[in-house]
Amino acid sequence: MAAATKRDYYEVLGVKRDAPEMEIKKAFRKLARKYHPDVNPSDKTAEHKFKELSQAYEILSDPKKRQQYDQFGHAAFEQGFGQGPGYGPGRGSEGFGQDAEFFTRGGYEDIFSNLFGERAARSRGPQKGEDITYAVEVDLEDAIFGRTMQVDLRREATCSTCGGAGSQPGTSPRTCPACMGSGRVSQGKGFMQFSQTCPTCRGAGTINPNPCRTCNGRGVVPKSDRINVKIPPGVDNGSKVRVAGMGEPGERGGPPGDVYIVTKVRSHPYFERKGDNLYSEAGVTLKEAALGEKIEIPTVDGMVSLTVPTGTQTGQQLKLKGKGVPHLGGGGTGDHYVTIKVVTPTGLSERGKELLRELDRQHPSNPRQDITFRGFRKR
Repeated sequence: MAAATKRDYYEVLGVKRDAPEMEIKKAFRKLARKYHPDVNPSDKTAEHKFKELSQAYEILSDPKKRQQYDQFGHAAFEQGFGQGPGYGPGRGSEGFGQDAEFFTRGGYEDIFSNLFGERAARSRGPQKGEDITYAVEVDLEDAIFGRTMQVDLRREATCSTCGGAGSQPGTSPRTCPACMGSGRVSQGKGFMQFSQTCPTCRGAGTINPNPCRTCNGRGVVPKSDRINVKIPPGVDNGSKVRVAGMGEPGERGGPPGDVYIVTKVRSHPYFERKGDNLYSEAGVTLKEAALGEKIEIPTVDGMVSLTVPTGTQTGQQLKLKGKGVPHLGGGGTGDHYVTIKVVTPTGLSERGKELLRELDRQHPSNPRQDITFRGFRKR
């Protein structure tokens, strides 16, 4: 009855029954990476799926066992079925036979060498240092034209006493006795054995019985530096400027990391920035708006002349092409949009009021004539 509850192995791996061996292996590795217990700690569902995947792969990756499965299904691996080696009674739980050790001997490590084993190997080899991120504020002018600024860094540098080895001069680290230099140890019983980072050496594969007294065995010491950083034209909030090789030192001969300067652009009292475009307002008189006029307004390049067309209305936008912010990395410049604000005169004399009335009589208009809304009905 137990065999009847098992899912079809081809279905478990998501492959067709005529799938070639490489496709089966590829499917298993993809799913095993997703459901591996190291990736899903304390997840019983993932643990069950991983075990199911492992069972399916153990059968379908072996041509002889796959042939048996295609012919007889799960029954071929139940106790009492046949008398061939690896399939008889007492050959291990779940019908795996002597090959149940597949995942605790070479087979398991071969399958997961690219998934998990390489991670341990990388941890023992040269590693690039950590990157450092610094946030700096710049003025809008600096964001538009760029500038070189000084940034104070506090980072770690290779210890000059031990040269980054972490050991007292004349001594060297020793092979970790717990993992014998592999950086990984196995735990579990029988089929469910998994590899994990060695807790004694933390995956380094070595221990340091004579730590350097200058850096306490860390191989690095704190260091303060003042560096020059070139802020390119066009940076915005969140832009990153990379300074190569100025990050934390690498491990075991690895290169240092980088420094990333993240910019925040201060607000400006006159200009508002949206992307690579700038926006500002310009007040004009009734005469200038009605008759048209050239007015002087400030831009990023200084004062320029702007033509206000005849009959300009409040809220109308006029464009100054190419007077915005340069595209970061080059390739053009944004524009400057000027929003016109018609300023109504105040403190008019009687003569001035009469002139406005005469103007209205000469050019009558009703700017509200298109309004159709009459208000809400009372309840």
